[in-house]
Amino acid sequence: MLRRLYDNIIKISGRPYAIWALAGISFLESSIFPIPPDVLLIPMILAAPTRWFKIAFICTISSVLGGLAGYAIGFLAFERIGMPLLQLYAYENQFSEFRGKYAEYGQWIVFFGGTTMFPFKLVTIASGVFELDLTNFTVTSIVARGIRFFSIALLLWWLGPPIRSFIERRLGLITILFFALLVGGFMLVKYAF
Repeated sequence: MLRRLYDNIIKISGRPYAIWALAGISFLESSIFPIPPDVLLIPMILAAPTRWFKIAFICTISSVLGGLAGYAIGFLAFERIGMPLLQLYAYENQFSEFRGKYAEYGQWIVFFGGTTMFPFKLVTIASGVFELDLTNFTVTSIVARGIRFFSIALLLWWLGPPIRSFIERRLGLITILFFALLVGGFMLVKYAF
């Protein structure tokens, strides 16, 4: 089943509309969606390695735009949209503790959240709620998300067929590691803040 899903994602990744799907997932992940764009970014680059720069660029820009939407949710509609999202992910208690750290380390928190599997939507909404300077938020988001997505894309392009072969041979293990990192990011939020 996992192999069939992987093959379907690789097949879809080579189609023209895949870039729009990546842009949509990347946008939504930065504001409301729990699944990171890596699930489409990686197969797209494996399917079309010569397009690595374009794919990473679109993923980065879409993520930053989604981050601005998350910022707007926090700034303009926290009670109506932001708080229910935090309750959905069971982050409301951690969010209030997060406030004290945000005042001092806001820009670094955006950088950390943008480069890791930490749920970026929490960072973007918090930035709006705590009114982090919008220019600092935007520039830091561009740098952080750019580092994350371009480093993945460049690494996949550089390693090329050997990395695809490695992924395909160890698909189960890589899937487990990916979900462990994803869950780890959510657990970090739950227990560290």
